Amino acid sequence: MAIDFRVNGQAVSVDVPDGTRLLWVLRERLKLTGTKYGCGAAQCGACTVHVDGGAAFSCQTPIEAVRGRSVTTIEGLSAKGPHPLQRAWLAERVPQCGYCQSGQIMNAAALLARNPRPTRAEIVDVMSANICRCGTYQRIVRAIERAVREG
Repeated sequence: MAIDFRVNGQAVSVDVPDGTRLLWVLRERLKLTGTKYGCGAAQCGACTVHVDGGAAFSCQTPIEAVRGRSVTTIEGLSAKGPHPLQRAWLAERVPQCGYCQSGQIMNAAALLARNPRPTRAEIVDVMSANICRCGTYQRIVRAIERAVREG
């Protein structure tokens, strides 16, 4: 049965078996490959997207859970050029290998959408859901703080 939802502001309909994970629909069917497969167990955060504005692990989200909802991927985070977080990420030289970065940015964007002025402790707490194998955690925190300051 077809599942209708919105991705990055566009209406889509996919016909996949129930239980198919959103991650695979995004990557394989819709060719939105910015969302990464990391662990497949909602433990690393590389697959983080927004569902109705909140952060969600797409590797564990069954496609039927997004029926009629809005999904945003890193490709749709900002329609007007780089998002303030993306600019801050570059200014703070966060990326090394870059694999986790889309999930990191999507989680940070969800945080700032619900709390535009988080404390450092709140940033660290929320971002603990995402693993960076390169260990750029301090740069990630600085980038989020910069995005808050510079908007």
